[in-house]
Amino acid sequence: MSQDEKDRRRCMKRIQRKQILALLTTAALTIAFAGCGTSNTPTEESAETTSTADQELSLLDTYVSNTVISTGSNTVIKNAEHVTYRAWFPVEAAGEYDYRFYFSNTVDSTWGDGSESHVGMSGGSYTIEKATVYDGGTEFDANVEPIVSAAVTFSGSAAKEVAPDETFWSDPVTLNVPEGHYLLWEWTVNGTNIPAIAMSNLTYAYADKGDGKGFLYTNEIPVPQLVGCDRKVKTRIVTLGDSVTQGCQTSEFGYQFWAAQLLDQLGTEDYSLWNLGIGYARASDCARQGNWLNRAVAGADLITVAFGTNDIISGPYGGTGHATPEEIEADVRKITKTCTDAGIRTILWNSPPFDMTPELDGIRTAYNETVEGIAKDNGATYFDVASLLANPSDASKTVYGQHPNDEGGTVITDALVKLIQE
Repeated sequence: MSQDEKDRRRCMKRIQRKQILALLTTAALTIAFAGCGTSNTPTEESAETTSTADQELSLLDTYVSNTVISTGSNTVIKNAEHVTYRAWFPVEAAGEYDYRFYFSNTVDSTWGDGSESHVGMSGGSYTIEKATVYDGGTEFDANVEPIVSAAVTFSGSAAKEVAPDETFWSDPVTLNVPEGHYLLWEWTVNGTNIPAIAMSNLTYAYADKGDGKGFLYTNEIPVPQLVGCDRKVKTRIVTLGDSVTQGCQTSEFGYQFWAAQLLDQLGTEDYSLWNLGIGYARASDCARQGNWLNRAVAGADLITVAFGTNDIISGPYGGTGHATPEEIEADVRKITKTCTDAGIRTILWNSPPFDMTPELDGIRTAYNETVEGIAKDNGATYFDVASLLANPSDASKTVYGQHPNDEGGTVITDALVKLIQE
């Protein structure tokens, strides 16, 4: 197949994807109206909202992720009184680019039992007082002021009032991040219930609460949902899943989780990678087809889908306990179909071992028996990650830890690269 034909097909897939996203957004609005006690179809006002959301997500054709750090949300900052946050992002591709940052003021997935934060939870009203990006240098120091900076604006203004459930982009800003340097994101916010992510020592995250103590490490930090730049790539990879995809319990600040290793092996000349793995996430969260799944679909040419563990252990938000194999299958089938219907090459994982009780591992085993069929039915590629990570003498036990360590990440990556390049 010629390169022109490949480009034409890629263009057609993206057009189809936009059409499907419009349908998904309309469906989500209809569900929201029904949940508010009405069975009416969306009004002209909601149709306008749908159009705006489509326009926002269409920018993902131009702005691709430039960091492998996960930027979803699974918790909230309950009260931030003029707090300044800093996050150091390793960049996928160095050099000068126009950056834009995407935000969603709705929580993507459930944390723990959902009592603190949960899928679809509306963020509170808050103010962005100021936002700046920097060349973060090569050496991390939370309290040293970087030299090279660029102000981030929103519709031409340095400040922005953010409404519950609002989605929005920053204006374009040009920044040069040299090879081996971090991109440093800094913003000062004031408000309540601001969606955030538990960073789990995957990169440097700090907060200055204005109490004279300076910047101190914080595990929970609000960040943009996309650190995007106008880099041209052939394939946009999205990794969609839970804490295994996010990279939890790999080397602290080492960037050796499997998603980072995957991009290292594939290279950044042809690929970008947007990490949408979120700790504690369930398939039932993603299957609600909120902004998390919608932006994943809009931003992907190739997507990995990896769920199951938290559905088994914690069950769906609002449920009464562990999900059944049938419930997990239904949710994963819905996610997979959404991806493949949009023309995205989809790699569907089964659920890896997690050193569970025999009862829970029985749920995992029963669910895993359905995964290859889900993939086949929807035109996806099946990835048997469980066999790669299981103890040869006991398939219910792990070799590389409940969350695969750096070595386990390499095992996953080696197999995925072969699959992707077939």
